[in-house]
Amino acid sequence: MARSFPSTIAEPVEHEIVITKSRFVTTVAPVSDVADAERVIAEVKRRYWDARHNCTAMVTGTLGDQARSSDDGEPSGTAGVPMLEVLRRRDLTDVVAVVTRYFGGVKLGAGGLVRAYSSSVSEALDTAALVRREALTQVHFDVPHAEAGRLDNVLRDWVRHHHASLGATVYGPAATFEVWVPADALPTLTADLAAASAGAVDLVVGEERIVDVDAD
Repeated sequence: MARSFPSTIAEPVEHEIVITKSRFVTTVAPVSDVADAERVIAEVKRRYWDARHNCTAMVTGTLGDQARSSDDGEPSGTAGVPMLEVLRRRDLTDVVAVVTRYFGGVKLGAGGLVRAYSSSVSEALDTAALVRREALTQVHFDVPHAEAGRLDNVLRDWVRHHHASLGATVYGPAATFEVWVPADALPTLTADLAAASAGAVDLVVGEERIVDVDAD
């Protein structure tokens, strides 16, 4: 298995719940860094300018080692930190959550607020598509155009079973395939492609990168 890293989400999601007459509208979005997260927060605040609170939490960095949160006027510790804890429990990074609250006239108390903000983020994430991240090694190789279709099918099946990712195929004098593979799966890929091509494929191993892979 490849060394794993915190996941992220594929695209923004929005989810709304109502608790004791208060509306909680949650926006969760993938981001590239803190500045990108701040941009998302600013956009949400402009969209919901008339809300009483726009509480936030973000986790960024490849290892999820940067985190920030804000209660935005709610009692200290009742909104931002509980939201952040949900992101941590889900093992996510490069993600920002904004929970917009329209006060319904009934106070929820500290415990009620913690549950409301936690549930808002948790339910929103339940609707999000996850993207797994792994350290994968680049491999590329050339095949004759006549063999490209068959080997493309072989590779698509192979990557699904080996936590790998198929890159772009470039068609020049030959068809050049790119595959991102866990380092410990390289011998298996070499053997399987040799069998599929009667030993005609010559693999070139490149660099290692952190690569997004669709979650199963």
